[in-house]
Amino acid sequence: MTLWNGSFPFYPGTNACFPFDTSWAIIISVFMSLLATFIIILPGIRGRGRLFWFLRVVMGLFVGAVVLTIQFTRDWETGWVAANTSYKSFSHALVNVDIGLHIGLAGVNVTLVGNPVNQVNETINYNEHFAWSFDADYDHSYGEGLEKGLPSPILYVAEKFTTQSPCSMHRQYRISGHYASLTLWMAFCTWLISILLFSMPILLYGGYMLLLTAALMLFSLLFFFTARNTLKCPIQFGPASLKTDYGGSFWLTLTTGLLCLLLGLGVIILNSRKPEKLKLVFNLDEGKGEEEVGDKFYLSAEPSCSVQDVLMVPLGELCEVTATQL
Repeated sequence: MTLWNGSFPFYPGTNACFPFDTSWAIIISVFMSLLATFIIILPGIRGRGRLFWFLRVVMGLFVGAVVLTIQFTRDWETGWVAANTSYKSFSHALVNVDIGLHIGLAGVNVTLVGNPVNQVNETINYNEHFAWSFDADYDHSYGEGLEKGLPSPILYVAEKFTTQSPCSMHRQYRISGHYASLTLWMAFCTWLISILLFSMPILLYGGYMLLLTAALMLFSLLFFFTARNTLKCPIQFGPASLKTDYGGSFWLTLTTGLLCLLLGLGVIILNSRKPEKLKLVFNLDEGKGEEEVGDKFYLSAEPSCSVQDVLMVPLGELCEVTATQL
C-alpha cells in the first residue's frame, strides 16, 4: 500500500480517445441519405440511361462528400513510434507505449496507447487535440494540457508546435492549413456549380467547373506540401524517432482531384469531338428538326423551286398535298 495508491492526486482520470470525429458522421449521413433517395427513384428512369444517371449521381456525391469531409479530418500527415519512456512528471516509472502524431488542417492530434493498455495502475489510452484554427489558441490549449497533467510524451510532442518553440513549425503548418482549407471550400463551391450546370444542362461549362474543382484540390495539396517539407525538429524518445508521412486524407484528396481532372477533360473532349455520345451519357435527346406546337408536331416546310411544293401539315394527318404553280 503506497501513498495515494500509487497515483498522484493532481492528475485527472484518463481521457479516452474517441474513434472518429462527429463531423464525419454528420456529413456521411447526409450524403448517404441523398444516395438512398436517388436509389429509390432509380426505377423511374427508363432505358439504358438509368445506368449513366446512377453513375453520375454516385460520382457527384462522392466528390462532394470527399471535398467536405477532408476539411475536418486529422490525418493529412501521420506517424507512429513505439517507445519505452517516462509516463508523467515527478515519476520515474517507464512505460511501453505507441505514440502517434496526426496533423490536420485545423490542428494536431497526439495519441498515446499503452502496450499493454493497463500499466502503472492506469489505462493508458489518450487522444488529445490541439487546435490552431482562427477561433482557437494553440498555446492556450497546450497550457490547459499542462494544467491537467497530461502524460509527458503528449506534452513533449505538442510542445514542438507551440509558437514559442524554436522549431517554428506552428507558423508554417497553421498558415498552410488555412490556405489549404480556403481552397477546399472554393472547390466545394465550384463542385456545386458544376452539379447545377450539368442539371440545366450546360455540359461544356460544367466540364470547365470540374476542371476548376480539380485545380483547387491540387492547389490545396501544394499548400500543405510546402509545410510538410520545411525544416523540422526531431521528435526523439530515446533511440526511437517519431517520423511522419502523408496520411490518408492527403492521398484521398489527390485521387479525387485527379478524378475530377479526368472527368472534366472527358466532358470537354467529348463535347468537341463526339457531342452525340456526350448527350447519350447525360440522357439528352437530339432534336430531329421537329417543332412542337400545342399537342401536335409539324414538319418544317422548306422553300422549293420545283413545280410542286409540299405544304406543312400535321403529322397525324400526313399526306402529300400538291399545289400547281401559277
